[in-house]
Amino acid sequence: MAKSIAGPEIERLIQLLAKLPGLGPRSARRAALHLVKRREQLLAPLTTAMAEALEKVTICSACGNIDTSDPCTICLDTARDQATVIVVEDVSDLWALERAKALNAAYHVLGGVLSPLDGIGPDDLTIRQLVERVHRGGVNELVLAVNATVEGQTTAHYLMDQLEGLDVKVTRLAHGVPVGGELDYLDEGTLAAAMRSRAVL
Repeated sequence: MAKSIAGPEIERLIQLLAKLPGLGPRSARRAALHLVKRREQLLAPLTTAMAEALEKVTICSACGNIDTSDPCTICLDTARDQATVIVVEDVSDLWALERAKALNAAYHVLGGVLSPLDGIGPDDLTIRQLVERVHRGGVNELVLAVNATVEGQTTAHYLMDQLEGLDVKVTRLAHGVPVGGELDYLDEGTLAAAMRSRAVL
């Protein structure tokens, strides 16, 4: 085992940073060194921001979004079409759709996807809460905005089964050629999905 060249506090910072998505041990060391070298400009404000987030950030009981209020800002927005609910896997997907300003609707965060290999079943997601939300009424359309992965599609099919017989229109995002994409660079699965989802002009 290699001997540590930094104090235990810095090593702890590196270990914690390495647990963040997209940061391995090497990137975590660089980030920790940068933070420590710029303690007043970066480390102190970051510490304050993280303490405030720990104290104030909560999960919306209505949709699963992360915000400082419950219900969240999106759920409280009366200008939104609350009868249309976009179903996403994670909060990051919700944020991506909000940045795109694609549809001014409500949301429901599943908290992941069904993945038997990883031990994630229906009870580990907010599927029951979604079905109950539809049962309560007021929802006319569910837009299944799950990723085009095997797990995402499995989750979408499971949701369709759970919603069968309920008075709600269920739609899915179209999959296919991205804006600015060239056919020659796309994989066969994307091309096949684009052909199946072709639209009349």
